[in-house]
Amino acid sequence: MTPLQLPTLDGDGVRLRAFRSGDAAAVVAAGRDPLIPLISTVPAGCDEIAARAFIERQWGRAETGAGYSFAISRLDGDEAVGQLGVWLRDVDRGRVVVGYWVTPAARGQGVAARALEVACAWALSDLGAARIEVHIEPGNAASLRTAERVGFRREGLMRDFEEIGGERRDLMMLSLLPSDRADRR
Repeated sequence: MTPLQLPTLDGDGVRLRAFRSGDAAAVVAAGRDPLIPLISTVPAGCDEIAARAFIERQWGRAETGAGYSFAISRLDGDEAVGQLGVWLRDVDRGRVVVGYWVTPAARGQGVAARALEVACAWALSDLGAARIEVHIEPGNAASLRTAERVGFRREGLMRDFEEIGGERRDLMMLSLLPSDRADRR
């Protein structure tokens, strides 16, 4: 597969950019969170060495063509506060899947929603995605609110959809179509 070029995307006080070695502190903070290691590839309780290994794996996502793994940072200071992935497994069918997390210290400030908005606008325009999906545990009210703030619509519950933390779990399927964005204008 052809390596992808990871762009830097700015908008509404956030920047989506490539991870840097210096972003290890954000990954360490994410590894201490009880949920992030279950729903992502961030190692639970990771130290700086494991965090740097995580960062290097993120660089490989674009190199292998799997997708775009962005560090989420604020424009004022550019310190990483999270991760947002745009995954391309079904891009040939017009579908991409997004996933995101922010460190506990960055929650409740709208950072995730602003980053998701920037990424979705880019995926719909530059990648030509006809549909963007996100899969969220039904009890993750904050993440559901984040997606819905951006215009995602709930489509239904996918029972026992994915193994999380060693057990099969239900996930809500939400999608964003270009017409959903037009409806918000």
